[in-house]
Amino acid sequence: MCGRYTLFTPQEALIDRFDAEPADPLQPRYNCAPGQELPVITSDDPDRIQRFTWGLTPSWADEKQGLINARAETVQDKRSFADAYESRRCLVPADGFYEWADLGDGKQPYRVAFEDDRPFAMAGLWERWEPPTQQLGLDSFGGGDSDDKTEPLETFTVITTEPNNLVSELHHRMAVVLAPDEEERWLDGDPDQLSDLLDPYPDGELEYFRVSQRVNSPSNDDPELIEPVTT
Repeated sequence: MCGRYTLFTPQEALIDRFDAEPADPLQPRYNCAPGQELPVITSDDPDRIQRFTWGLTPSWADEKQGLINARAETVQDKRSFADAYESRRCLVPADGFYEWADLGDGKQPYRVAFEDDRPFAMAGLWERWEPPTQQLGLDSFGGGDSDDKTEPLETFTVITTEPNNLVSELHHRMAVVLAPDEEERWLDGDPDQLSDLLDPYPDGELEYFRVSQRVNSPSNDDPELIEPVTT
C-alpha cells in the first residue's frame, strides 16, 4: 500500500516540473498522511495544483469513506473507483514515499525515492462528494433553514500495484509511479487503454533507506524524518 509520502520540493520547482500553478501556496511536507489536504493535479483542471483530502469518498456514497488506495488490478471494475477511473483521474505529486518492512521484531519505516530526490507523480483518482442535506425537523412544516448544507468534499486516492524488485524487499505493494511522458495520457487518455501505465516503476533509479520511527506519527512533519538512520 501507499500510506505516507513526502513532497518538500520547492514550489517554483514543482511549477516548472508539472507546468501548473498552485491554487494556494505550497509548504514542504515530510509526512503526508491520509485525511490531510494535499496537492493534486486533476483531469478537469491540469494547469492548476489544488489541494484535496487524501481518502476518496465516491460521489454516490451516503457517508464519508476515506479510501486511501485503489488496487490497479481491480480499479476499473470496482464500484468505489470505476466512475473516477473513467473520467476523474489525477496526478499526486511526491518526491518519495514510505514503506514499512516487517523485520520480525517490529516494523521499520523506509523511505523510497529517486537518488536525486526529484519530484514525480503517482497515479490517482479524485471525486467530489456532496454530503446529504442537513435539515432541521421543522423543514417539512415550512419552518427551519432549508439551506443548511455542508460544503462539497473533494478527495483522492493513490493507485497501487505489484512492487518492483527493490520495493518487494520492503512490501508487497507500491504506488503507481508515472514516467513524465505518461502523465498527460493518464489524465486525458482513453480509460480502456491505460492499463499499461499501472505497472511497477523500474527500480534502477530508485533507492531506499531506513528512517526514524518518528514518521509513524502524522503529527511529526519535519526534515529530520527523511534523514537516514542506522538503528
